[in-house]
Amino acid sequence: MIFDTRCILCSRWVHFLLRHEAETRLHFIGAWSPSGLALAARYGFEPQDLQKTYLVITEGVALKRSDAGLALLGHMKPPWRWLRLLRIVPKPIRDSVYDVVARNRYRWFGTIDTCLVPDPALRDRFTLD
Repeated sequence: MIFDTRCILCSRWVHFLLRHEAETRLHFIGAWSPSGLALAARYGFEPQDLQKTYLVITEGVALKRSDAGLALLGHMKPPWRWLRLLRIVPKPIRDSVYDVVARNRYRWFGTIDTCLVPDPALRDRFTLD
């Protein structure tokens, strides 16, 4: 998952994923890090695209917006995993809701100036350079 490390909502989402994932398979890359920018570029995303979405790379495919969120829910323990049923909501509607939150996330949740520092036991799952 390539995520905005300055966004409080995004950082909280990462912590939530870590607490509730079914298996320890997820890895996290800071969007503004050289590694995050390079990986996003490899999948055809520009830095300004990362202002609008986080990316989930799975099986060689880059997912964005609500598809990325639903893919992450697939890694969660029940009952969180069951939220994947939201796939029945048409993608344009899901993405519209996602876009509203993405546009307002700094205003609604705030930003942090310090880099996310993962717990030492989890450090190998983060690339924040």
